[in-house]
Amino acid sequence: MERTTLVTERDIEIAATLRTVIHRLVKLLRRQTHEKGSLSLTERSVMGSLYQLGEQPPSTLAQLEKVTSQSMSQIISHLDEAGMISKTPSGEDKRKVLLSLSPAGRAYVEEARDRKQEWLAHALNQKVSAEEKEVLKEALKILIKIIEE
Repeated sequence: MERTTLVTERDIEIAATLRTVIHRLVKLLRRQTHEKGSLSLTERSVMGSLYQLGEQPPSTLAQLEKVTSQSMSQIISHLDEAGMISKTPSGEDKRKVLLSLSPAGRAYVEEARDRKQEWLAHALNQKVSAEEKEVLKEALKILIKIIEE
């Protein structure tokens, strides 16, 4: 049987601050590392999903992104025109297609990830003391504990 405990005001306060800080950090990373005139946030998210999950049908990507199949068709069309994805007929049903990252798409995702990591590493180097880095390293263990199931 699950043990239930009451959420305290302190828990709520910490959760609110943590959510706000994480949200602001994600926005800052996007803003600092986003290339002008490049892909939309949803297009980059689709590419990230393909990078992590591998080959997927458009319907799965639409569900992950919480968009309609029509919207996903437009996203796929744009990514295909940009040379970021590859389409392969499904082995189970030749009428269906599976999507994967093209070599250019994989390189795009990896370069974006590297830019974000480099920006964050530079910010840590410039703004955070060695002692604070150790505290942050310990706090990361707690954050990992929260997100693990």
